Amino acid sequence: MANLGPSDSSIHTFTTDRQRWKDLKGFARDNRKQPTPAEAMLWQALRTNQLGPRFRRQHAIEDYIVDFVCLPAWLIVEVDGEIHHLPEQTEYDGGRTHALQERGFLVVRYSNEAELHRLLEVLADIEWHLKLLMG
Repeated sequence: MANLGPSDSSIHTFTTDRQRWKDLKGFARDNRKQPTPAEAMLWQALRTNQLGPRFRRQHAIEDYIVDFVCLPAWLIVEVDGEIHHLPEQTEYDGGRTHALQERGFLVVRYSNEAELHRLLEVLADIEWHLKLLMG
């Protein structure tokens, strides 16, 4: 697939093809139904558009399901639990982040701990990234 970027307006609706979506939608649906406490807390803040633009959760982008994405800003927000500290998961996350950045997205990551105990700081950081990306 060609490098996707903020100038490609078609991406605002479809960020993967039909076959990939068929393969991924069950996983995305399960993740939406059973979020981690940190994901649930962040979603409550993002879903009401408190920071401005709309966010989607558990959204498919090519072969990946991202925790949260703001498509108008090309910003992906990932919530990382303890498993993300394991070497093999860290390596996978690095490759995944690189692949998403190659497609024009900025990927920011926050720990579960940050989300649960410093949510206002996390929201302020996300808002800063939104302003940077959207002007």
